Amino acid sequence: MAFRQDDPLTAMSATDLHALLVRREVSAEDAARAHLDRIITLDGRVNAFVAVLRGDALEAARAIDEQRARGADVGPLAGLPVTVKENLDFEGRAATLGIVARKSKIAKRDATIVRALKRSGAVILGQTNVPQLLLSHETRNPVYGATSNVFSRDHAPGGSSGGEASAIGAGMSPAGVGTDIGGSIRVPATWSGVAGFKPTLDRWSNRGSNGSMPGQEGVRSQTGPMARSVRDLVLLLCNIDVVAMAADDPFVPPMPFSDPAEIDPKTLRVGYYVDDGLVTPSAAVARAVMEAALALRERGVETKPFSPPRMRDAMGLYFGLMSADGGKTAWGQLDGTAIEPTLLPLRRMAGLPDAVRSTLIRVLRATGEERPSWLLSQLGEKSVQRLWQLTLAARAYRLEVLEAMQAAQVDVLVCPAHATPAVPHTASAQFQIGGSYSMLFNLLQFPAGVVPVTTVRPSERVRAGAPQDRFDRVAAAVDEKSAGLPVGVQVVGRPFADERALAVMLALEAAVEGTAGRPVVPRSPA
Repeated sequence: MAFRQDDPLTAMSATDLHALLVRREVSAEDAARAHLDRIITLDGRVNAFVAVLRGDALEAARAIDEQRARGADVGPLAGLPVTVKENLDFEGRAATLGIVARKSKIAKRDATIVRALKRSGAVILGQTNVPQLLLSHETRNPVYGATSNVFSRDHAPGGSSGGEASAIGAGMSPAGVGTDIGGSIRVPATWSGVAGFKPTLDRWSNRGSNGSMPGQEGVRSQTGPMARSVRDLVLLLCNIDVVAMAADDPFVPPMPFSDPAEIDPKTLRVGYYVDDGLVTPSAAVARAVMEAALALRERGVETKPFSPPRMRDAMGLYFGLMSADGGKTAWGQLDGTAIEPTLLPLRRMAGLPDAVRSTLIRVLRATGEERPSWLLSQLGEKSVQRLWQLTLAARAYRLEVLEAMQAAQVDVLVCPAHATPAVPHTASAQFQIGGSYSMLFNLLQFPAGVVPVTTVRPSERVRAGAPQDRFDRVAAAVDEKSAGLPVGVQVVGRPFADERALAVMLALEAAVEGTAGRPVVPRSPA
């Protein structure tokens, strides 16, 4: 059997492909087969997929074509090929989270978002790779191996939705669903040259979304769409039945997404910032934000400098909440099973006895490692009383940021999604702090997305200033190898004002589309 790698259908956006399907100019089977063939011929170079559901996908596509020919209601996304992240329950399959011992945990029902995709008529091509425990901005684990960035095989695609980002970026899938608890949609988007969106908490269902810390509720994970463009994100958000999701998941408000294209971005005020005060961004990352602000301003959108208050304190809350059990829940799942080496530094830090931790904090501080000492001081097991104090402080901080935005008359924020472009494989092991720009909005539970804007120029490979600590040294090493890699910007809205953030994302996408230097995902991964 011959398989086609470069069928033109795989170069289309989800929006354009969907239009052809609606007009019956392309069959659902042809659309599915084109992408499945590309997966077979190309994924060996990327390793984005953990399971390719070829038989099921073609059967579902044929059924849609037959129903459509009879004039039956086939759903608003009928025939659109999509992919889903491995940690989402899929009936009859295991959500391993990259843990060998979980291969026997077979899901008895689909996650609510998977049910919603099927109900919409979308054709699920397969499941995509994740980092072990979902606790890394790389995508690698002992079960399925490492996924590569489509721009550079030497670099990570981001995580934990890195498999989704690479599948979409490589043209093996036009769109899909990821999850995000610390930038896990947005970091892969900015590192891989694609678009992604984390809705307000629970606007899409999280039932059946598996994480490494069940019961940890201080910072919650959120499902969301990923695609090649913001228009494609809107296609999914506006055509997946939120009311039906709400009937299946009581946490979801029956609040359908309205079309953000109907919002005039000139009626919105955009605040922007470049540096969160914790990790200085790479030159290309800072430039991307400033160019985005200028592009919006040139389109008539009011922009102004604005930084959320006390962002370093907020990151202390994030890391404190995420490590409140001393890592016992997450790391306990790895007992007796293979461990991904890039997780070992984090595991060691989380499990240090208090006396050893205190000594190491003093040593790091005395040797000029101020930020590593600060980060270590936030980690570790807490008492129930301390956990409640952190939770109360996090909720108070959310109100503080909202009040600051209201006082400044800012509706939407534009800022970096990560401190650097994509890291080389294994370089993230001691650079979790680089994701602070995205993690902030997990703590706040604000809707946030990423728009691809530019690529790193050769002149931007050198980081200004002498390194102050190990985080600066990692960042400098990342920058040195970053020429040509994509850079996106993060766009953030207030809670339940997702459509306003998306309206700004659409405006920014239109402003930078076709401009020199904007990332163009390669048809043949590097």
